[in-house]
Amino acid sequence: QLQLVESGGGLVQPGGSLRLSCIASGGTLQYYAVGWFRQPPGKERDGVSCISSSSDGTTYYANSVKGRFSISRDNAKNTVYLQMNSLKPEDTAVYYCAYAPTTAQNLCLLTFPPSHSWGRGTQVTVSS
Repeated sequence: QLQLVESGGGLVQPGGSLRLSCIASGGTLQYYAVGWFRQPPGKERDGVSCISSSSDGTTYYANSVKGRFSISRDNAKNTVYLQMNSLKPEDTAVYYCAYAPTTAQNLCLLTFPPSHSWGRGTQVTVSS
């Protein structure tokens, strides 16, 4: 089972940018779909963006982040990134990454469960 660690969160003003990193250990991430999820205070955790295995490369984005967020892989670093631009206060949440042997859409919609327990996540706060 892979272990994933999220990083890169912080406090940013509206309109700003952040890049989150999801670093894997204990195995090779490129064979799996990997996704980013977020949980705002008092709300459920939802899929934000997911990417299928490297042999496929299909991506999925929630409507709320299309055109602003971009997911990518660096197989050499066993890492998946989430570039977040034009951030809004409603993007404030704890962000988590997850992986599973499925498609990007199935992972993001949680129709196929992640292959591990949720980690600590990384806090993103968008505020002036």
